[in-house]
This record gives sequence, structure tokens and C-alpha cells, in this order.
Amino acid sequence: MCKFIEPLTPNLRSVHLEYIVETKFIGIKELRQNMAKVSARAYKRNERLIVLRKNEPIFELRPLSSKDSLIETFRRDIGVAQSDILAGKVYTQKEVRKILGL
Repeated sequence: MCKFIEPLTPNLRSVHLEYIVETKFIGIKELRQNMAKVSARAYKRNERLIVLRKNEPIFELRPLSSKDSLIETFRRDIGVAQSDILAGKVYTQKEVRKILGL
């Protein structure tokens, strides 16, 4: 869902959009029993879910934007690269040039 936000000053000729994420509360049992349906609905409607156990919030679920997805992929790749470095899986500049045919 999005709504239009008026420009801060009247002489601006731009339109600003603000995306609103709705928050829904769901019990852990319902989430477990209907995970596919609940997750599909949350993604489609851009809903943020607060998961409850005995009426106490225990965690939050929310759809990832494409930007968030790229950031998480980048973090994972950095972690893999750091593990490779610690394991000694590295190449010299000369080896890289040879692999790339430069």
C-alpha cells in the first residue's frame, strides 16, 4: 500500500510516495499450521507479522524488498569470502590474470 505525501514547500513540483507496511499479529501455532498461506499473503500485501506465543511477541517476519535481498546476498557472499581467506583459498594476482586470460 502506498499513499501520496504532499511536497514540503508549495513551489516543489514533485510527488513523494511513502510505502506503508501493515502490521498483523499471528500466533505461533497458526503460523506453523498455515506457513505457506500466511507467508504468501504477507508477501503479496506487504504485511509485517509479529508472531506471538502466549500473547507475548517472540519475533517479527516481513517481506524483503529487492534492495534488502541484494544486501543479504552480499553479506552472505562476504562471509563465504572471509571463510575462504581463513582456509587459505586465495589466489595471487598472477594466478588471477592467468585464469582470466589477461
